[in-house]
Amino acid sequence: MDGPGGRSLPGPHGRGARAGDDVEIVVNVGGVRRVLGGELLSRYPETRLAELLGCLAGGYDAVFSLCDDYDPGRREFYFDRDPDAFGCVVDVYYLGEVHMKKGICPMCFESEMDFWKVDLGFLDACCRSHLREKREELAEVARRVRLILDDLGADAATDTAAGRWRRGQKRVWKFLEKPESSCPARAVAVLSFLLILVSSVAMCAGTVPELQVLDAEGRRAEHPALDGVETACIGWFTLEYLLRLVSSPDKPRFVLSFMNVVDVLAILPFYASLTLTHLGARVMELSNVQQAVQALRIMRVARILKLARHSSGLQTLTYALKRSCKELGLLLTYLAVGIFVFSALGYTMEQSHPETLFKSIPQSFWWAIITMTTVGYGDIYPKTTLGKLNAAISFLCGVIAIALPIHPIINNFVRYYNKQRVLETAAKHELELLELTSGSDPDKLPPEPPGRQGSWGSRLRVSHSDTFIPLLTEDKHHRTRLQSCK
Repeated sequence: MDGPGGRSLPGPHGRGARAGDDVEIVVNVGGVRRVLGGELLSRYPETRLAELLGCLAGGYDAVFSLCDDYDPGRREFYFDRDPDAFGCVVDVYYLGEVHMKKGICPMCFESEMDFWKVDLGFLDACCRSHLREKREELAEVARRVRLILDDLGADAATDTAAGRWRRGQKRVWKFLEKPESSCPARAVAVLSFLLILVSSVAMCAGTVPELQVLDAEGRRAEHPALDGVETACIGWFTLEYLLRLVSSPDKPRFVLSFMNVVDVLAILPFYASLTLTHLGARVMELSNVQQAVQALRIMRVARILKLARHSSGLQTLTYALKRSCKELGLLLTYLAVGIFVFSALGYTMEQSHPETLFKSIPQSFWWAIITMTTVGYGDIYPKTTLGKLNAAISFLCGVIAIALPIHPIINNFVRYYNKQRVLETAAKHELELLELTSGSDPDKLPPEPPGRQGSWGSRLRVSHSDTFIPLLTEDKHHRTRLQSCK
């Protein structure tokens, strides 16, 4: 084959451009040289390294389309890539799978695999999950940036009726959902928080006999002043919920959200009991109406859950418990097995005592529960020596079973809390980078023009290319050897 000047372009090890199993190529990646055999590279012919075997037949154009530089004298291909990542990627030719070294950015590693034309399906499951978590984090950062940009562009809507309505919706939504947006919004959030506490205290105070009054039939009822406090609080909660529902940009998602379901459960019992009190007597007996109203009053306890909306700590704890379902399930399994075993042993050992308190195994479940959870009410206790020994063992086993999953749950809590702080910082840095790339103040960025939804996404793609990565291939490949991540 003729190169520039009519000279033949030498192949690997002085032979022609023939690609065979006995051919060896020399690659220099970031200053690190490696010699790779043709038989090894031919296992995956669609990869970039395998294409180097026959690229010399196409001349310099074909060579430089695959590498950054080529030295004909040393017959060496040069690549300006990460040598550490290449050391991991080249393992696919030896092991049939790829592992990421500790300390390598997952997004950069995904880019390296794409450059070397190695499918992401060769990633081991542990590394693939790590890459997926990083992708989710970057997607969350992009989502937060879009929300901030939407807020910044809320005041720049068109001056039409629909534009004014949309602008008003965004302002109300921002006012109620983002207390940090302004001082009045923060004041409203504090007021809502205080009203939740006041309504909860009023609900508890209404059960104190000294604060109750007698109704026309001589039965105790809540004081009218407490009823007035509850009515005022429910009125505020109802107004707040309706405003948030009307201004919500995604109403189906709003209605099905967990915290919004809690809001409905907090105000629904009031209106249901009010309806039953005035209309229920016409369709059912008075005693049944009173029982139904009493049951609905118990549901008012759900309003205390509204505090989670104003407490990031409670939200973090909820997420930590959600992520710890496996550990909590393991704890319940341990306790269930221990309760069954120790209750059966306790019942058997206590049968020899004439005044035994263990009448049956199901009744002994209660004793095993309060013993293994270190409560110990003392209403049921063993009286024989073997029974006391069984109680001591069950107590120790209960302490160990409860202590085992505590550490993973705490780790999940700390990990999520730190992750939220990192995401907030990353979103701020993303806005700063977007400001630099756009050459303007982010506060003056225009809103997305009508008919061009997603334009912010394209600008985010420019400002942070790692936010958008291709989906992982789910193909499974045979592994020749197990290897853990380094």
